[in-house]
Amino acid sequence: MKLFILEHMPFILLYIFNLLILPLIYYNIGGFSSKENIFYFIFLSLFLLICFLIYRYIINKNMYENLDRKIDSPEDCLLQMGTSPIGIKLDIFLKKQYTVYQNQLQKYISKQKEHLTFINQWVHQMKTPLSVIQLIIQDGDFNNLNNIKTEVEKLNEGLNTALYLARMDTFENDFHIEPIDLNSLIYEVINDLKRLFIRKRVYPKVELKNNHKINCDTKWLKFILKQFLTNSIKYSNRENSKIFISSYEKNNKIILQVCDEGIGIPKCDIKRIFEPFYTGENGRKFGESTGVGLYIVKEVCNKLNLKLQVQSEIGKGTCIKVLF
Repeated sequence: MKLFILEHMPFILLYIFNLLILPLIYYNIGGFSSKENIFYFIFLSLFLLICFLIYRYIINKNMYENLDRKIDSPEDCLLQMGTSPIGIKLDIFLKKQYTVYQNQLQKYISKQKEHLTFINQWVHQMKTPLSVIQLIIQDGDFNNLNNIKTEVEKLNEGLNTALYLARMDTFENDFHIEPIDLNSLIYEVINDLKRLFIRKRVYPKVELKNNHKINCDTKWLKFILKQFLTNSIKYSNRENSKIFISSYEKNNKIILQVCDEGIGIPKCDIKRIFEPFYTGENGRKFGESTGVGLYIVKEVCNKLNLKLQVQSEIGKGTCIKVLF
């Protein structure tokens, strides 16, 4: 309303002048007693109207020209739109709109760079198990099928990670909240990873005091737990070490906890382990990390309103918690 009044104030003033001032002037000089006075009154009114239109054109000239201008780049929207109230407000609006556009554009550029980085790393990692399988086939050593199975598992894990990352952009259409028996889900995930446990000679120890029921998405929760267990197995520093999986209730929250006896995470890396493509010191040493798994875990937890806590000590292991 305020902008409307400011924009039409010149019209209001012109109308008041025509309605009050001009008749008052003519009354003092004899009114409309002759044709000359009538024509003079019409001429003066038209003159004021023309002056007013010229004034309006001048203060809005830039706006009229810019609205007719061909736009070749987003920056063309930042051209000055005139000095009238509507022109000034339009300038402010377009600048805000341009800022929002730039922010959205930077987000998409960042996502595109992240995607390209992942694809490059993923392709590089997938080449290794394929090369191993090809060498086994070339050697004709078909008795050693365990090695082929191991490399196929790596390929399958990499493909699943790529699919989960691709689904993040449409997460709202790809999750279903339902009651979940947490204990059953834990045993199911451990069973899925039993070959990896056996191959690395690392053993899970499940400590479940109560049978907890939670509301969550089964598929995504299994992915989160698999990431925790896979990392714990991968970074175990000795054979026959254990991974402790437990669930308990504290401060009205159900907590899923995975603790290992692995190499631990350096303090400088703990705050960054959930950043996309950040592999850290351990990832560089082992050379098997893409820095994507925990990034997806963090994003999923944010979308499902779950909290993560990480504690780690070099040489003693890592403990990670999900708070429901």
